[in-house]
Amino acid sequence: MLSINPRMLPRLDELEADLLARRQRAIDEGWRGEVEGLDLTLRFLRSKRAQAHRAAATRTVDLGMPTRPRPGR
Repeated sequence: MLSINPRMLPRLDELEADLLARRQRAIDEGWRGEVEGLDLTLRFLRSKRAQAHRAAATRTVDLGMPTRPRPGR
Protein backbone atom coordinates (compact mmCIF):
# COMPACT_ATOMS: atom_id res chain seq x y z
CA MET A 1 0.00 0.00 0.00
CA LEU A 2 1.36 3.42 -0.93
CA SER A 3 1.76 6.03 1.76
CA ILE A 4 1.47 9.73 1.10
CA ASN A 5 3.98 12.09 2.63
CA PRO A 6 2.07 14.82 4.53
CA ARG A 7 4.16 17.44 2.69
CA MET A 8 2.33 16.40 -0.49
CA LEU A 9 -1.09 17.53 0.78
CA PRO A 10 -1.08 20.75 -1.30
CA ARG A 11 -0.44 18.65 -4.42
CA LEU A 12 -3.40 16.44 -3.55
CA ASP A 13 -5.54 19.58 -3.37
CA GLU A 14 -4.39 20.55 -6.87
CA LEU A 15 -5.15 17.07 -8.18
CA GLU A 16 -8.61 17.12 -6.63
CA ALA A 17 -9.43 20.49 -8.23
CA ASP A 18 -8.35 19.13 -11.62
CA LEU A 19 -10.40 15.95 -11.18
CA LEU A 20 -13.47 17.95 -10.20
CA ALA A 21 -13.12 20.10 -13.32
CA ARG A 22 -12.72 17.00 -15.48
CA ARG A 23 -15.73 15.41 -13.78
CA GLN A 24 -17.88 18.48 -14.52
CA ARG A 25 -16.84 18.38 -18.17
CA ALA A 26 -17.67 14.68 -18.35
CA ILE A 27 -21.13 15.42 -16.90
CA ASP A 28 -21.65 18.24 -19.42
CA GLU A 29 -20.60 15.97 -22.30
CA GLY A 30 -22.68 13.05 -21.08
CA TRP A 31 -19.71 10.71 -20.58
CA ARG A 32 -21.19 8.52 -17.85
CA GLY A 33 -18.38 5.97 -17.82
CA GLU A 34 -15.83 8.75 -17.43
CA VAL A 35 -17.83 10.22 -14.54
CA GLU A 36 -17.80 6.86 -12.76
CA GLY A 37 -14.04 6.52 -13.22
CA LEU A 38 -13.41 10.03 -11.95
CA ASP A 39 -15.67 9.40 -8.94
CA LEU A 40 -13.62 6.33 -8.09
CA THR A 41 -10.38 8.27 -8.44
CA LEU A 42 -11.73 11.07 -6.24
CA ARG A 43 -12.70 8.57 -3.53
CA PHE A 44 -9.20 7.08 -3.62
CA LEU A 45 -7.57 10.53 -3.51
CA ARG A 46 -9.70 11.61 -0.54
CA SER A 47 -8.87 8.38 1.27
CA LYS A 48 -5.15 9.00 0.75
CA ARG A 49 -5.54 12.58 1.96
CA ALA A 50 -7.22 11.37 5.16
CA GLN A 51 -4.42 8.83 5.63
CA ALA A 52 -1.80 11.58 5.22
CA HIS A 53 -3.62 13.78 7.76
CA ARG A 54 -3.65 10.90 10.24
CA ALA A 55 0.06 10.27 9.65
CA ALA A 56 0.84 13.95 10.21
CA ALA A 57 -1.13 13.95 13.47
CA THR A 58 0.64 10.93 14.99
CA ARG A 59 4.01 11.24 16.61
CA THR A 60 6.83 8.83 16.03
CA VAL A 61 8.13 6.79 18.92
CA ASP A 62 11.84 6.18 19.35
CA LEU A 63 12.27 2.52 20.21
CA GLY A 64 16.05 2.83 20.55
CA MET A 65 18.73 0.79 18.87
CA PRO A 66 18.46 -2.92 19.33
CA THR A 67 21.48 -4.65 20.83
CA ARG A 68 22.67 -8.22 20.56
CA PRO A 69 24.15 -10.05 23.51
CA ARG A 70 27.90 -10.49 23.20
CA PRO A 71 29.24 -14.05 23.07
CA GLY A 72 30.74 -15.31 26.32
CA ARG A 73 28.46 -13.36 28.62
